[in-house]
Amino acid sequence: MKIALQAFLWILSIFFSYQIYNSVMGPINFNKVRDIRYSKVINRLKEIRKAQIAYKDVNGMYSNNFDSLIKFIDQGIFTLIEKRDSSFLEYDRTYRIDMLKEVIVVDTLGTVSVKDSLFSDSDDYVNMSKIPIEGIDAEFLINADIIIKNSGSVNYNVPVFEVKIAKDIILHDQNKDLLKQENETISVDGVNGSEIILGSMTNVSINGNWPTIFDASKN
Repeated sequence: MKIALQAFLWILSIFFSYQIYNSVMGPINFNKVRDIRYSKVINRLKEIRKAQIAYKDVNGMYSNNFDSLIKFIDQGIFTLIEKRDSSFLEYDRTYRIDMLKEVIVVDTLGTVSVKDSLFSDSDDYVNMSKIPIEGIDAEFLINADIIIKNSGSVNYNVPVFEVKIAKDIILHDQNKDLLKQENETISVDGVNGSEIILGSMTNVSINGNWPTIFDASKN
């Protein structure tokens, strides 16, 4: 009886020790996995942002799908120009004298492919729609549009875009209670909300909702 009691107490002690260890190490391990995966996702979002800015420079709006964005990188061309100040004398009929006029002269220097300019060191851009985490078969959601913004009494059209992915997908295999807490994050040093988002469909922005710590290094 005594031996059985001692064995039970040992098992109970081991169980509670494990629970204590897990309560301490669980959040630490969760945060470690979270930060590694977030970093990979955010780095890819930065590549998408770079492509979207180039797409808008050439086409006047953002792409609303990855097929057109990737095709643009493969086939798009940048026109290289140089702007310089210049001036010349022009006869003024009002004052009846030659007056100096200042102008900006635009010279076309040539062209360069978008791929060579932005993605010359890698062909990984062809996978930019996919979540760059092993074991996760999912894609970013992308959208783009033209919205109307108001400045005083003047309305003007502004291109916007948004790319996002849910935290539930990125951290699908992690502790559900800790994931629930992560989805409710409101912090200056955290990714707020339940999604990682680049851009906005309601505001003029090409920024992400992640803190600057994820811009400090590339993993």
